Amino acid sequence: MPKLTFTKRAIDDLPLPLEGKRANYTDTKVPGLELRMTSKGTKTFSCQRWVKATSRAERITLGRYPGMTIEQARRQALQISSAIASGDNPAEARRQLRGEPTFGDLFADFLRKHSVRKKKTWREDEKNYNRHLAPTLGSRKLSSLARKDFAQIHGAISKTAPAHANKVLALCSVMFNWAIDAGVWDGQNPAAGIKKNKVEQRDRFLQHHELPRFFQALAAEPSDTVRDFFLACLLTGARRANVLAMRWDQVDLAEGVWRIPDTKNGDPQLVTLASQLVSVLEDRHTNVSGPWVFPGEGKTGHYAEPRKGWERILARAQALGLVQAIATAEAWDDPDITRAVEIALTQPRQAQRLYADEIRRHGLDPEAYALSKLRIHDLRRTLGSWQARHGASLAIIGKSLNHKSVQATAIYARLDIDPVRDSVTRAVDNLLAAGGISEPGKVVPIKRR
Repeated sequence: MPKLTFTKRAIDDLPLPLEGKRANYTDTKVPGLELRMTSKGTKTFSCQRWVKATSRAERITLGRYPGMTIEQARRQALQISSAIASGDNPAEARRQLRGEPTFGDLFADFLRKHSVRKKKTWREDEKNYNRHLAPTLGSRKLSSLARKDFAQIHGAISKTAPAHANKVLALCSVMFNWAIDAGVWDGQNPAAGIKKNKVEQRDRFLQHHELPRFFQALAAEPSDTVRDFFLACLLTGARRANVLAMRWDQVDLAEGVWRIPDTKNGDPQLVTLASQLVSVLEDRHTNVSGPWVFPGEGKTGHYAEPRKGWERILARAQALGLVQAIATAEAWDDPDITRAVEIALTQPRQAQRLYADEIRRHGLDPEAYALSKLRIHDLRRTLGSWQARHGASLAIIGKSLNHKSVQATAIYARLDIDPVRDSVTRAVDNLLAAGGISEPGKVVPIKRR
């Protein structure tokens, strides 16, 4: 049987055997490790060792190349050789190998015993596993997994989503740490020590000059649910998931408060409702039936996917920005501006195509007027930034946004709802005034134009 130092290039360059024949090669580095190759090009690793008890050589199939890498085959061949040297027969060694949990088995245990019980984001763990990990690692034995396997997955995701790649890598590392602590796995953590991507901390929020067209684009939204949902996100600073799941039995409109029983950080939160938002919610309460403030048609019963509505609002806001820039550059008359604004609000994509070239002729960049980098979560940050702009302390901001930190927890515990209400009210008054919605202190519900 020919000997060969197994490398990827050497194995890939092996000639095909004659039709109906099979070629066998042995590895020069690990005794007993073999590669069998059929005339159709199928390559399979196996381990052949002499068993003293039976006085004959026994072969144990390991896996197919390239699904099983050379390093993995060598590692398993050494494990089997060690088991046989300890007196186990090949059948027992095979059972031990097959009985070892796969990465998919580990994730199933982790999800059921830890993630679902301890994490509110367990569905995100499940989604990330199914999308990024199951296709390549799900069927692999834990002992076959190496640091480079996780580095490769991290690198592949990093090409398009560096921050998300860090989350997937963190999930893998947490899984192994949990398995080690729970006694499910007694090996090392192959996902540890991999350098994560440097991700810039987001500090995006709606700027003063962006507010008028954002509110104008929001008011033009034909769906009451979409319009009121994003207004609630902005004026409460609450997390998107909490606003989506808002229930009428959690809201006291007379007192202007909303009690969220369960938040991301594990604590209930008392959210103050600005008078402008109370007016909107009172109108919804009159016209919306059922337990949900923002009902939907999905499994949850409430509004669940605001992405398309968000894209419509951003498209209108960009179109309005283009109209404003051209009107200023060309000194349009009011009738021309009115017609252009109507197109921007009702047919924003057409307006973008119509005015983009004209914007460029003036030496301007159409993307400078887009709010495409604005995310739904940035509405939460917008309220906090306006609170800070109008004199709120970090403690007040932390209380109103339900931030949780070791250093500030003691301070938050001493605060009641009144100073929080004052701060939010001032911020909302000035925020709406900057957007051209109302004068400070004046309650004007946002209605569709």
